[in-house]
Amino acid sequence: MGIHSVANACAHLQNATRAHLGLTSIPNTKYNLRLALALHRAGLIGAVRRGGPRPPGPEEEPNESEAVTTANVATRRLWLGLKYWDNQPVVRNLEAVSKPSRLVSASVSDLSRVARGFSVGPLKGLTLGETMFVSTDRGVFEIREALARKAGGLVLCRVS
Repeated sequence: MGIHSVANACAHLQNATRAHLGLTSIPNTKYNLRLALALHRAGLIGAVRRGGPRPPGPEEEPNESEAVTTANVATRRLWLGLKYWDNQPVVRNLEAVSKPSRLVSASVSDLSRVARGFSVGPLKGLTLGETMFVSTDRGVFEIREALARKAGGLVLCRVS
């Protein structure tokens, strides 16, 4: 279920930014959480918060009565705060690279070439203002973080 949820989350975030939503939710899965935290570290989204089916309040504390159980685990959501600059979304284009029908992996040398703007196999080179997120054995990182850690892996999405 992992890569399916990432591909769906990418499409959902793309649609939410085009609709100029301030807050949106995606299913609470491990892959989605790791991708959302990587997007947050890169400064592309404003906030990441776990919650229930209803949006959290502005200063709402986590409620102990809403503990995750086997009965309510399917209703848990990740609430993401989207960012805008000059009435334009910070995330203009978010496209899944690896899809359930085709997983795209890249080594450190391939990632290095892609980061410099050269195409490698199915991966197109990055252009100005674009970044890519890679799932490694150490977590989900932005392409430059993955290169600094010398880690290759599954290419999840590209963001501009």
